[in-house]
Amino acid sequence: MPDKQTTYLPDIEIARNATLRPIPEIAAKLGLGEDEFELYGKTKAKVTLDACAARADAPMGKLVLVTAINPTPAGEGKTTTTVGLGDGLSRIGRKACICLREPSLGPCFGMKGGAAGGGHSQVVPMEEINLHFTGDFHAIGLANNLLAAAIDNHIHHGNALGIDTRRIVWRRVVDMNDRALRKVTVGLGGVGNGYAREDGYDITVASEVMAIFCLAQTLGELKQRMGKIIVAYTRDRMPIRASDLKVHGAMTVLLKDAFAPNLVQTLEGTPALVHGGPFANIAHGCNSVMATKLAMRCADYTVTEAGFGADLGAEKFLNIKCRKSGLSPDAAVIVATVRALKSHGGVEKDQLSTPNVSAVTKGLANLTKHVENVQGFGIPCVVCINTFVSDIDEEVAAIRDAADKLGVEVIQSRHWELGGAGAEDLAKAVVALAESGKADLKLTYDNDAGLWDKVRSVAQKVYGADDIEADFRVRNKIRQLEADGHGGLPVCMAKTQYSLSTDAKLRNRPKGFNVPISDVRLSAGAGFVVVLTGDIMTMPGLPKQPSAEAIDLDENNQVVGLF
Repeated sequence: MPDKQTTYLPDIEIARNATLRPIPEIAAKLGLGEDEFELYGKTKAKVTLDACAARADAPMGKLVLVTAINPTPAGEGKTTTTVGLGDGLSRIGRKACICLREPSLGPCFGMKGGAAGGGHSQVVPMEEINLHFTGDFHAIGLANNLLAAAIDNHIHHGNALGIDTRRIVWRRVVDMNDRALRKVTVGLGGVGNGYAREDGYDITVASEVMAIFCLAQTLGELKQRMGKIIVAYTRDRMPIRASDLKVHGAMTVLLKDAFAPNLVQTLEGTPALVHGGPFANIAHGCNSVMATKLAMRCADYTVTEAGFGADLGAEKFLNIKCRKSGLSPDAAVIVATVRALKSHGGVEKDQLSTPNVSAVTKGLANLTKHVENVQGFGIPCVVCINTFVSDIDEEVAAIRDAADKLGVEVIQSRHWELGGAGAEDLAKAVVALAESGKADLKLTYDNDAGLWDKVRSVAQKVYGADDIEADFRVRNKIRQLEADGHGGLPVCMAKTQYSLSTDAKLRNRPKGFNVPISDVRLSAGAGFVVVLTGDIMTMPGLPKQPSAEAIDLDENNQVVGLF
């Protein structure tokens, strides 16, 4: 392994100091001609929809899914590992492409910060990717809110469809953490402003429009799915769809340019398609099918990440994205850190740099469960230890011992510090797994299982719960969804990312718990049923000291405080 670097710059400085290659050069690595992409400045481009369609029948390369243990305040570096692995594959002679989700401005200005990787394993231009990028999220938010405006406008002008204002289920969105918008009243101020009614906001990434955007594969399918969105019901409980309001075509127009995948690069010039951005704790948490399939048709190896731990992102990647798209990973990487395992072992954040083999050993129960989950899906996996300078050999040895018992290889990777050079061993292990032919995808439940049974299967098999529970109101909503013909849809579980349970304080591998279902929401256009558990919310709030307080422009008008 290369010698350690001793100077550690902030992520933004590393990205800013990098020499980026012209984006046509990056496009050429994927075999894209000059007429098959549109420049967004010098360092970003959109691959045209015609270029995507022209490759619809091309053979596909290998697909690698990067997931992780349950996140902790210490951070696991899943996106960083995805980027490092892509660069590592390039260094060992594989034609690689990375597929990531676009960062949301909510967590960027809230608690999490950016989502472009870190250290010497980043996608760039880091500042632009983390901020407005190519405007995709704005288009998604506008399409969502056009539909919301059409609902109230239709009611204001006579309500010919007979919408019951008590049964409007479509919410407005904004790409910012704003708890004050969770429940609002609209239409105040007199007859000229419409009818007063209760409403609410979700964060843009939780919108059904975002989910459809990431699951559709053609503009025609995108429009069709938009039309299927159920926005309200009549007094006799008949559904009202976006197509009834005749705005699904206009929504598609707003999304037309955004629907084309975004092409950028890593610090080492590996192509990266960054497109779509649903959260994995409240949505399905995967990059767009369009981008993933394009990458697989243009590269030998596509490396993609799914949000948070394997209980959330990976579960939905497999049970929703793969189920609907026909994709199937050839290998998986489960990211863990010594520090995070200590956290699951009961160590507080300010003590995580102190050697503690016993805490690591205790916290390994969380890693073990995620390995079992991925293996249960029939996907061969490797554990990647995202290395920190505070790690000691005895702690790493404890992880290797646990993984050996599960028949899983453990690779220490130093991609944060060394970029692709630090991930070559990981890349070689992934290639061996992917080319072994051992992958045999097994989904958690069948399409024809009842919705209740689907939720219970995820809770018991993936979370390790004893059972699920819900009050009469929720149970009745589930029965009504099945009676309306939606029982064959997959379930999109909305759950805290910090625990296998629905209690964020229960770290490691909790036992003896039930999963309480607080609500269910139909996403008819996306083709799944969202199941809200515990106290999960679809509009986050800002922390006491949001990241926005540190983000600013310096005397040279350069962005500071972004990470």
